[in-house]
Amino acid sequence: MNFTWFRNLQLYRLPEPWSIALCVDQLDAQLARRRFMPCGSQDPEARGWTPPVGGTDALVHNVGGQWLIALCVERRLLPATVVRDEAEARAAMIEHEQGFKPGRRLMKELRDEVTRELMPRAFQKRHKVFAWIDPKDGWLAIDAPSPTRAEDVLEALRQSLDSFPVKLLRTELSPISAMSDWLAGDEPAGFTIDMDCELKATTEDRASVRYQHHSLDGDEIKSHLAQGKLPARLALTWNDRVSFVLTERGEIKRLQFLDVVQEAATDSKDAAELADAHFSLMAGELRQLVPALIEALGGELSQ
Repeated sequence: MNFTWFRNLQLYRLPEPWSIALCVDQLDAQLARRRFMPCGSQDPEARGWTPPVGGTDALVHNVGGQWLIALCVERRLLPATVVRDEAEARAAMIEHEQGFKPGRRLMKELRDEVTRELMPRAFQKRHKVFAWIDPKDGWLAIDAPSPTRAEDVLEALRQSLDSFPVKLLRTELSPISAMSDWLAGDEPAGFTIDMDCELKATTEDRASVRYQHHSLDGDEIKSHLAQGKLPARLALTWNDRVSFVLTERGEIKRLQFLDVVQEAATDSKDAAELADAHFSLMAGELRQLVPALIEALGGELSQ
């Protein structure tokens, strides 16, 4: 039974009130409608809910009222170049035997034929996308590096649940505006600015400058801001406990729970207990970090 600390957060607001919020069994039953089944012989992709931890069939792992779910995605890797090359080889054989070059319609039929033949032998790749649900405070956080990857989970939830009108988190201040203020010297309470940053110009050339492991305190940064460059990414640490990179779209990336957090669970006796302790600690930190970040961004925008 393993638990992997989240590396990214795509944050969403759960509907309020949410009928499932007090019933983990109800959510489990609805997710079971789309439990993961591996790809069939002709399926290029399969996706569905899978137990987020080992040793149980439960699709919702509940620790102290905090829930963990996992979407499993399996794809057959059949490169388009392989299909194209085989179809062209067969087209060349037809041209040699029958004296004419196959047209577009026949080429499409050849590609479809090759795909049907090769698909069952295609290599299968499987991965999980995890999501944390805080039914008490109304948060859904997906461990995905982009909104596109997170959308896989959102779409699966919409298909599985009777109703799921989730909303993307919006704040009074845009992340760009807030990060500009912070870099100009108005550091938010509870947060420290780290040594990574990316600034982009608003001109057509979209000139950008990146700083890695570089102090952001000097006049150089302020000069870039004065010239019209805006922050696209900024590394921050919250209360010396969690570090992360905030993006211009409000995404949280490179999330890292520092040693003071992870060491709190080292006394657990077995793997299952350790996994639960780590998830509980992570959820506990996020339940404090998220409101603090929202406050630094001017509060949640009324929707």
